[in-house]
Amino acid sequence: MPPRILKIPAEPAALLPERFQAWFAARGWAPREHQFALLEKAREDASALLIAPTGAGKTLAGFLPTLVELSSAPTSPAKSVVSTGRAVQRSTGLHTLYISPLKALAVDIARNLERPVAEMGLPIKIETRTGDTPVSRRQRQRRYPPDILLTTPEQLALLLSSDDAPFLFSSLKRIVLDELHALVTSKRGDLLSLGLARLWRLAPQMRAIGLSATVAEPEALVRFLVPQPKDKACSADIVIAGGAAPPQVEMLDTSERLPWAGHSARHALPEIYQLIKANKTTLVFVNTRSQAEMLFQNLWSMNDDNLAIALHHGSLDVAQRRKVEDAMSAGKLRGVVCTSSLDLGVDWGDVDLVVNIGAPKGASRLMQRIGRANHRLDEASRAVLVPANRFEVLECRVAIDAIAENAQDTPPLRTGALDVLAQHVLGCACGEPFFSEQLYDEVRTAAPYADLTRQDFDDVVDFVASGGYALKTYERFARIKQDKQGRWRVANPKVRQSYRMNVGTIVEDDMLKVRLVRSRGGGQGKTGGATGVIARGGRLLGEIEEAFIEGLSPGDTFVFSGEVVRYETLVEDQVYVSRAHDKDPKVPSYMGGKFPLSTYLAERVRRLLDDGRAWQGLPEQVRDWLSLQKDVSRVPAVRELLVESFPRANKHYIVCYPFEGRLAHQTLGMLLTRRLERARARPLGFVANEYAVAIWALGDMSFMIRNGRLDLNALFDPDMLGDDLEAWLAESALMKRTFRNCAIISGLIARRHTGEEKSRRQVLFSTDLVYDVLRKHQADHVLLRAARADAATGLLDLRRLGDMLARIQGRITHRELDHVSPLAVPVMLEIGRESVYGEAGDELLAEAADELVKEAMG
Repeated sequence: MPPRILKIPAEPAALLPERFQAWFAARGWAPREHQFALLEKAREDASALLIAPTGAGKTLAGFLPTLVELSSAPTSPAKSVVSTGRAVQRSTGLHTLYISPLKALAVDIARNLERPVAEMGLPIKIETRTGDTPVSRRQRQRRYPPDILLTTPEQLALLLSSDDAPFLFSSLKRIVLDELHALVTSKRGDLLSLGLARLWRLAPQMRAIGLSATVAEPEALVRFLVPQPKDKACSADIVIAGGAAPPQVEMLDTSERLPWAGHSARHALPEIYQLIKANKTTLVFVNTRSQAEMLFQNLWSMNDDNLAIALHHGSLDVAQRRKVEDAMSAGKLRGVVCTSSLDLGVDWGDVDLVVNIGAPKGASRLMQRIGRANHRLDEASRAVLVPANRFEVLECRVAIDAIAENAQDTPPLRTGALDVLAQHVLGCACGEPFFSEQLYDEVRTAAPYADLTRQDFDDVVDFVASGGYALKTYERFARIKQDKQGRWRVANPKVRQSYRMNVGTIVEDDMLKVRLVRSRGGGQGKTGGATGVIARGGRLLGEIEEAFIEGLSPGDTFVFSGEVVRYETLVEDQVYVSRAHDKDPKVPSYMGGKFPLSTYLAERVRRLLDDGRAWQGLPEQVRDWLSLQKDVSRVPAVRELLVESFPRANKHYIVCYPFEGRLAHQTLGMLLTRRLERARARPLGFVANEYAVAIWALGDMSFMIRNGRLDLNALFDPDMLGDDLEAWLAESALMKRTFRNCAIISGLIARRHTGEEKSRRQVLFSTDLVYDVLRKHQADHVLLRAARADAATGLLDLRRLGDMLARIQGRITHRELDHVSPLAVPVMLEIGRESVYGEAGDELLAEAADELVKEAMG
């Protein structure tokens, strides 16, 4: 285990030059222990992970070693470099690289870093490089690099794929990885780890500093920061900041009737508004973008005090997001309704309350959000959780307990994905030619790929070179070729150009730009003339999924960018809308922002249910609900699976309560339905939420269980993850979607070409065709393996489902009821609710709830 540095070094003043000490003193600050500790780690030439709460000055701590080193370096003449020669090396050059998960964060850090540099008069040049950086500046940065470059994983991959990467990075001393916990849990982290492996080869002297506020397993994370030797693990040091005031987190005990289901928290709107009114600045977090739009609209409708309330989420236009961020920094806003777009990012010391609507889904995610308030180490962050329904009360309760114990539940370190490796192999060939043996050794120094087998690596190289056995006859899939020395290089310049236009691992739904224009007067006239007028202007509001717009007709209304708009027309990739005043608009079904319940919180919810004494800490309405469940049926024990069966409206239902999250439950529902079909129960459908699965059928499943025709132990046997799963995947569109993403990330299918972008239909046709060919002729193709691995940990959550099925073996309890139970009401209300929007939808849901509640109470 790496050492943890918790004490101030013996002579801290010796680590910090006089001008730095004076700068701290002029602000009434004193350098903190962890800032000194990182300076000492730099002096020891060691890599380190700093774990510090938000507001502890961890970003400044990460840069202090660089600022101190550059401040004492002799000022050299202008860098005389030519970055294209193969025998030229810079005497001075890039010193520190900063990697951020967000473009906005890189820009914000640059702004904050320039202040101390300017105030101390340090001869240090700082620049950012993102997708928004002009081409001319990017070219200049390669020829005359700054001392500190702030960028993203994608831009690093692009820089490493250039001919002059060895010259650009040969002088690199340090890399700072901000919000490391957010980077390493996705394919972006895989891409970054491969970039680090290449940097360690180009600049062996480079050391890494990781910055993170929330980490469940730091001992795993520190492997990411150092090159991994063969056949053993190697770790960076850990520095833990102390002295932070514990957060003050409470749950809203609403005076209103708490809903049994739903996610809008509409019942608490007046109380949420009063919280905003009572505080100087409040961040209101929700879990999805569509929730953000609806909540913002509702708050504005009751904003009689004309409070400055804004909206912030990832689909809004970048200019509008920056406008909100600037107003927030200037203290001009009383409240911001936001999504995970603000989980990481700008440090705002004036936020004095965080309100989280709905269940937090994870303790670490909640901790990250709470850290947005009071960015000062010695002041407690304040937060209020607002559960939208009764099950969410349980989740909020255990999340608050987890935070009090400082328990974290960030996901474990990933195993590197093969489609990302394929992209990296192509990127390496775009730079300088490589030998397979050398690249394999290099790739294995990256922690996620430390256990990569030679067979898998060779399969990936063969895939990039030919498309794989089943695609060898198609010339367009041959992207690299070997020269006479046996080195791999790009097949032609077009391949290099395609790689640079398609680099990255984020594959989103096709997005259309939304522009606000004047109404066409109810859509009179043909599209020709009116569209001509519309196409010339209109303020850009942001972007929206193509799939959502495809379901609209001209005149339909929806909420976007905080206001109700009317759909006018679609011209190419531009959606034109006008202002509307409908009371019941449709709401954008944004893809972004949906999180599954963490395994850790799910376990704590089961323990809470199993401990009747702990119910005393719950609101009275929820205690009564659980007590009623205990009387009518049973409350499941911590390692037990409760299965209830009952008749209702000429159908027969079974409801089970695994508490494993919606993704695992949807997979379980699909597999159970197949098995019930074989058992001749004639199932009609299923629904799943975060806590339960409900299946309804024409066959009397209570009778079948009672008479031994339906064995629950056999029904929930883990072998469902074998042939049943394979049979379902073979006919499921879900695997095609997962394969499509892998094909795009690997570079097999290019979304963007020079001067054009492939349409959604073109990409669908290309990837579906390849998928069918591979399944038929090469079932073990590297992309099919990558897609199965993605499905297992992503949309299907197979690993979690498998753990649950193993846990409940021999512990299934059946209750045959004559009506719905109180615990089943929430999942029963999920049936058919997807098509209901807005206030009318909430009223219908409330009516259905009342009817089911009456049944549940007998």
